[in-house]
Amino acid sequence: MAATERLVVVGGDAAGMSAASQARRLKGPAELDIVAFERTGFTSYSACGIPYWIGGAVAGPDELIARTPEEHRARGIDLRTGTEVLELDLAGQRVRARDLESGSESWTGYDRLVLATGARPVRPRLPGIDARGVHGVQSLDDGQRLMDTLERGDVRRAVVVGAGYIGVEMAEALVLRGFEVTVLHRGAQPMATLDPDMGGLVHAAMNAMGIRTVAGAEVTKILTDEEGRARAVATATGEEYPADVVVLGIGVEPRTGLARAAGLPLGESGGLLTDLAMRVRGHENIWAGGDCVEVLDLVSGRTRHIPLGTHANKHGQVIGSGVGGGYATFPGVVGTAVSKVCDLEIARTGLRERDAREVGLRFVTSTIRSTNTAGYYPGAAEMTVKMLAEQRSGRLLGVQIVGGAGAAKRVDIAAVALTAGMTVDQVVSLDLGYAPPFSPVWDPVLVAARKAVAAVRSAGV
Repeated sequence: MAATERLVVVGGDAAGMSAASQARRLKGPAELDIVAFERTGFTSYSACGIPYWIGGAVAGPDELIARTPEEHRARGIDLRTGTEVLELDLAGQRVRARDLESGSESWTGYDRLVLATGARPVRPRLPGIDARGVHGVQSLDDGQRLMDTLERGDVRRAVVVGAGYIGVEMAEALVLRGFEVTVLHRGAQPMATLDPDMGGLVHAAMNAMGIRTVAGAEVTKILTDEEGRARAVATATGEEYPADVVVLGIGVEPRTGLARAAGLPLGESGGLLTDLAMRVRGHENIWAGGDCVEVLDLVSGRTRHIPLGTHANKHGQVIGSGVGGGYATFPGVVGTAVSKVCDLEIARTGLRERDAREVGLRFVTSTIRSTNTAGYYPGAAEMTVKMLAEQRSGRLLGVQIVGGAGAAKRVDIAAVALTAGMTVDQVVSLDLGYAPPFSPVWDPVLVAARKAVAAVRSAGV
C-alpha cells in the first residue's frame, strides 16, 4: 500500500481552499493528508463584497463567507486558522509557521505545496500612513476594523486615496452611509483601467453624486491629531483635505514575500510565474494561484497581475485537479472587469489604448452612445461603448462600457469575442437577443463594432 502523501496549502481563501477541496474530492485521507494555513480566522470569503457590507447592502461579514473553517475541517482538511507561514524550506520540503495567539512555531513537511498567499493593499511609505483611522481593505479583518472606525459617533468626513475599482466602490459605500466623501487620485481621470475619455464619464458621474473627486492629487502625508488619529490628508500642492477616516484604494500587490525569499520565479509585477497547470515554473511539486500570481493576457501575449476572485477560484480547481492526479489547465484571461459607483456601471475587457501601444499594435477606435433598451421603452438608460480594433486585421482588441443599468454585463459579449479571436466584422454578425425591454434593434456593442469596421476600412493597410 502506497504511503500517504501530504499537501500543504498556504492561504485559506478562494484559490487555496478551492485547491484543497478539489484535491480532497479526488483523493481521500488515506491517500492524501491536507494541511492548510490561514493567517486570519476567516476562509473562503468574498473580499469583493466588502464595499457592499460597508455600504449596507450586505448585513455583515458572515454573508460573505462561502465556507467556514468548520465546514472545511468536516471535509477532512486540517485547516489551521490564526497561523502564519513565515518561511519556505524548498530543499527540505517543509514550511515554518507561527500560531499567532500563542507565538509558538513549528515546521510542517510536505510532498506537494500550494501557495495561495493573495494580495495586500498598496500602502505607500508616507508620514502618518500607520495612524489610527487609516485603513486598507483586502480581508474581512480589514473590513471589520474599518467598520469599527465608521461606527464611532464623531466620524463624518472620509477621504479615499486612489480611484481604481477599490477606490470608487469604497467611495460609493461611504456616500451610502451618509459620509462626506473626497476621492484623491494622481491621474487625469479616475479608473485608470479605462482610457481617459471613458474615465472622464466616471469623473462627471461621481461629482454629480456628491463625491468630490480631485485629479492630479499626489498625497504626501496623513496629518494626525494629538491622539495620533488621522485628521486630514495633505497633497504635494499644499492642500489639506479634512478626514475623520482615510481609506486606501490605491490597489493591491501580490503577497509574495515568502516566494521571493525562497527564490521562486516572479514576474514584472512581483507575482509568481506558473505554467498552464498552475505549477510554479521549474518546480514540479509546487503550485500557485489566486492574487499572488501573474496570468497570461490572451490579447497582448504578456503576463499580468489581475487580482480577481473569479480567476482565483478557477486556479484552485485547476491546482486541485493536478494535485489529485487529474489534469486541467488555466489558459489565460482577456482582462474582464466590472464595477459600479451608485447608479453608474463600469466595464472593460481587453486592451486600453495605452496597452495596445505598449505591445506595438496599430489600432483604430470607435465610440458610440446608445441606450440599454429600445429608446422608446420606459426607463431607457444611456451608455457609452468604446471599441479598439487592430488596424490591419480588424481583430477586436478591447471594449470599455460606461452607463446605466444593463451596461456592465454587456462586456461579456466582448469577452467571449476576444477569447475567440474574433474580428469586428464577425462581432457585427453575432446573433444577439433582441426585444424592446432588453436592447435596441442594434445592440450597443454591435453598433460600436459597425463603427469600428468602418474605421478599419478607412485606415487601410
